[in-house]
Amino acid sequence: MAVLLDELGARSTEVSARPRAPPVAGRRVREMSARTGDVDAVVVGAGVAGLVCAQDLVAAGLRVRVLEASDRVGGRMRTDVRDGFRFDRGFQVVNTSYPQMKRRMDLRGLRLRPFSPGVLLCTPHGRLRFADPTRTPKLAADLRPGRLGSLRDLAGLAMLTGRDLLTPPRLIKRAEDRTTRTALADAAIGEALVETLFRPFLSGVFLEDELETSSRFFHLVWRSMLRGTLCLPADGVAEVPEQLAATLPEGTVSLGTPVEQLTDEGVLTAYGRETAAPAVVVAAGPAAAAALLPGLDVPPVRSVTTYYHAAPETPLDEPTLLVDTARRVLNTVVVSEVSPVYAPRGRALVSTSVLGADHGPGKEAEVRAVLAELYGTDTGGWEPVAEYPVAEALPAMTPPWPLSRGTRHAPGRYVCGDHRATGSVQGAMASGARAARELLADRRS
Repeated sequence: MAVLLDELGARSTEVSARPRAPPVAGRRVREMSARTGDVDAVVVGAGVAGLVCAQDLVAAGLRVRVLEASDRVGGRMRTDVRDGFRFDRGFQVVNTSYPQMKRRMDLRGLRLRPFSPGVLLCTPHGRLRFADPTRTPKLAADLRPGRLGSLRDLAGLAMLTGRDLLTPPRLIKRAEDRTTRTALADAAIGEALVETLFRPFLSGVFLEDELETSSRFFHLVWRSMLRGTLCLPADGVAEVPEQLAATLPEGTVSLGTPVEQLTDEGVLTAYGRETAAPAVVVAAGPAAAAALLPGLDVPPVRSVTTYYHAAPETPLDEPTLLVDTARRVLNTVVVSEVSPVYAPRGRALVSTSVLGADHGPGKEAEVRAVLAELYGTDTGGWEPVAEYPVAEALPAMTPPWPLSRGTRHAPGRYVCGDHRATGSVQGAMASGARAARELLADRRS
């Protein structure tokens, strides 16, 4: 679950927006026919960073061509439909407080379905619920001293939460950058609450369980969760990039067109076709970007595997994330409780994520055994229906982590993506927007 923030967000589960992007013309992305001809810029990759970059370049009047290797837009934000189920490629969420989402997306058009505002913590002594008392006071009973933590721990949590909620993002970004673990200690949050709440929950956000992620990023993430609502588009996360792509002029995006190398004139595809352009933006993951741009500094990455199980009935009749305090899994949720169309009628779909992307064949059975304990039910009849290892799920954001990096790599060559900003939809979009700004500035000068 990757998140980030900046300013504001509605605190209710009612989702609304005033999109500035053009209205969505249709959900199908038309492939561009193979043709020659110069353009002003080529964008390599049709993930959300590349699509946002293309959107801003087109808005500035440039002729843009987006080349995507796969058969659909979205990069890691893809949804597969099989046998009546919908599988997002890795557990992902949309946060309504993301500034780029609020600015560019028709949020109503996504038909966002909210998660419960909080998580269920599965401890050796039973479940504890961590919920926002300002949104769901009836569900916040476990915030009493002696349940989740001591009075001192809960006071530290309240102070940290209030400070992050009210502090302007620009001040958070200028603060000294340390590890998240150090930031929690400085907030007077004791080991018990760290191990019961923060470490297991944030492991699923940062995809690491040592709390070594940038404290500035942590504070921005915490702020975004307080000010926004975590949701899924009703038809899957792929709706986000598909809506972005639908705002581009017909013929802008070319699918099934892998780029083999950058040339002096532009780019060369794997099929031997060259597209000439004075500017090229590489909007790909770290490994692919480094292969196309020699000398590019890319960060280490975090990996994750998401397992999907079909159950004959829901093991939890609420759209709530379950977190395992023993950290055998990162988190699990009945996604068909969030959006019913994720599973066919009469069945439930459970999504569970674990650290790492190189698990052996016996891992699924181990995960299912853990799920029996977490959900308190027999999972022997659950059917494993999909498994998604994601090797480059997030950049490893250890301090000091620059929350935004320049996108210029060489004259006429740019790079964008969440590895150039923060591991989140917001970070990817912001990086794509920055690449467009810097490219346009270079053209003017």
